[in-house]
Amino acid sequence: MASFKDHFSQVAGAYAQWRPTYPDALFDALAAVIPANALVWEPGCGSGQATRGLASRFATVYATDPSAAQIEQHWATQAQRDNVRVAVEAGEATALPDASIDLVAVAQALHWFDRTRFFAECERVLRPGGVLAAWTYQDIVFGDDLYEAAEAFRADIDPYWPPERTDVDLGYGDYAWPFDALPTPRLWLTAQWTLPQLLGYLGSLSATASRRNATGQDPVAAHAEAFAAAWGDPGQTRALRWPLVLHLRRKPLNAAGGTIHPAG
Repeated sequence: MASFKDHFSQVAGAYAQWRPTYPDALFDALAAVIPANALVWEPGCGSGQATRGLASRFATVYATDPSAAQIEQHWATQAQRDNVRVAVEAGEATALPDASIDLVAVAQALHWFDRTRFFAECERVLRPGGVLAAWTYQDIVFGDDLYEAAEAFRADIDPYWPPERTDVDLGYGDYAWPFDALPTPRLWLTAQWTLPQLLGYLGSLSATASRRNATGQDPVAAHAEAFAAAWGDPGQTRALRWPLVLHLRRKPLNAAGGTIHPAG
């Protein structure tokens, strides 16, 4: 396999354990434009945070990631779901046949792809009328009592974000998308977490790993005391939320290839 931007293999276990799950409203939005008997390709699947929701709504999910370490941690690898297949494969070059897929779903991964090649691959594998769905979640919106500790942590890791982080901050708003846009709802990703869960999540960020590798120091450990002082009882759960930006693009019905599965 060609080289890829691998920011998560070294934190694959933490990613699988601590990343938040996606809301039902997201999958409701997908189900509103694609029938339940759809065949779904999920490139950049990571450890399967989105695969679970996709597998609960659609007939078959083909989940791929270029990181073997992520696939080893994938939810379906552990759960052995009959309607999910996983493979180590780049998003820019899948083994899927032409016009074979109803939905391409990319969760928090599109900013890592070579988009020119990936969008061409979507054009190839999507059936006419099929949909490209891509979403990204941005930084946690912290309450006033946690804001100071959060901003100090962010300032510590900000220099270690890869350039693609800017795409997330912009909500993929400046991409040259293929196909026509479909309406999308305003969404939030939410979680009810204890302090150890929040710190685990912060430890799964690519900038945290980069800073740790560059300096030999763990920024989460360095800021844990400040978070703890602001949080209170570490076992207390708090509501956390992230802005979740969804893009939906439908391939024209008159494009060359097969036809989308009928609803039913």
